[in-house]
Amino acid sequence: MAHSKQAKKRVRTNEKRRLRNKTTSSSMRTSLKKLESLVAAGDKTGAEAALSGTLSRIDKAAKNNVIHDNAAARKKSQMMRAVGAACGCRAGAAEAFRKPATTRAAAAGAGAL
Repeated sequence: MAHSKQAKKRVRTNEKRRLRNKTTSSSMRTSLKKLESLVAAGDKTGAEAALSGTLSRIDKAAKNNVIHDNAAARKKSQMMRAVGAACGCRAGAAEAFRKPATTRAAAAGAGAL
């Protein structure tokens, strides 16, 4: 438990920030999931319409330091690739959501090819 006046205030402000970050992060994740489901269903017009809102939520999360700038750029790139693939601009919509292999065995296997 905080004893000093300053420490008590920090506890209050940290709780406010945590709740604000939680809402921003939650809305971003919900928007990402909706977009992923639209792409998986093959709904081109719905995915294109949802893309701008999703990108906006990702940018807002990055601006408020809820996620790192590079993480935001990576998520935006994945979403745009997936929507582009679903719309026929590029093949392989499922690949856009696939995470790269980061294990040693996978890296060694990829290097052997």
